[in-house]
Amino acid sequence: MIVLEKRPQPSRTWSLATPLVAVLATMFFGGLLFSVLGKNPIEAIGTIFWEPLFGEFAFYYRPQLLVKGAPLVLIAIGLSLGFKAGIWNIGAEGQYIMGAICGAAAGLAFYPLEAWYIFPIMILAGAFGGWIWAMIPAVLKVRFGTNEILVSLMLVYVAEQMLASVSLGLLKNPEGFGFPGSRNLQEYASAYNAEIITGTGMHWGVVAAFIAVIFAYVLLNRHMLGFHIRLTGEAPRAAKFAGVKPGRLILFCLGLSGALAGLAGLFEVAGPSGQISIDFNVGYGFTAIIVAFLGRLHPVGILLAGGLMALTYIGGEIAQGSLGLPAAAIQVFQGMLLFFLLALDLLTNYRIRLAHKEVA
Repeated sequence: MIVLEKRPQPSRTWSLATPLVAVLATMFFGGLLFSVLGKNPIEAIGTIFWEPLFGEFAFYYRPQLLVKGAPLVLIAIGLSLGFKAGIWNIGAEGQYIMGAICGAAAGLAFYPLEAWYIFPIMILAGAFGGWIWAMIPAVLKVRFGTNEILVSLMLVYVAEQMLASVSLGLLKNPEGFGFPGSRNLQEYASAYNAEIITGTGMHWGVVAAFIAVIFAYVLLNRHMLGFHIRLTGEAPRAAKFAGVKPGRLILFCLGLSGALAGLAGLFEVAGPSGQISIDFNVGYGFTAIIVAFLGRLHPVGILLAGGLMALTYIGGEIAQGSLGLPAAAIQVFQGMLLFFLLALDLLTNYRIRLAHKEVA
């Protein structure tokens, strides 16, 4: 009989090995899924993980790793700080949308003025949009003890309705012949998040993601606030005796994660996406949850996990075009990664032991 036996303390070996084993398990079972769909599993897995890096057109796809990975890393860094403290922001997708709306609105308010200060104003507006949206569940939790998981998640659907509303109304392009969506910010130089180095995929969102990684690392390892975050997540009772104020920590963690998600939305709408539209959001806020846990809530781990998830995005698009894989299959493949990560994470705190069944 198989018995789960609780470890005296979490296994560091399994904690580090779980992400790698989860990736391998995803590749194996993902291959089975692709074979059921009538595709060559080795070719499909190879297309997803090999083609963007070393294929014939890798020179085009490699810069896209930065473009796709930056918003995932930026959002995941904010989420990880809250997760470490036991504060569960599941609504980063809504904060991402609100950051894009507020940032784009700030830029379009100046149209057609050309001035250097417009883009910095958009950055502040994007961060504020995400922050204010995250403060709704934060304040409700601190003041009334509501569940931040449910509130933040429900606010995603409210944000999506607001996105549709402004696409059809307030931010609709007056010269767009009646089509929904804002002006294209790529055609407005003062509001465009252009590549810093042409052809590399490096834009200001990528720079912000790297800064966020450094900031989070320093905060968690060199600052008292970071110690309070870790202590609250690992030993809540000890945190109370240490003088940690849970209300302030909730406001800080949710507010910061919202601001970073809002920045990700702003950099996306001002750069790769280019405009506010009904289908602007593509699920970065939800995918970032996978990135945060795949990176073990560690800033450097999140950076690597963001690159891996960006690889599945790009490789998945290639596989859809060249192999005819349905988009839903790629989404299931990405979902498998989180499933196996959480399932195998059980081995960090428990060991599997074979026990002989006692005969009565």
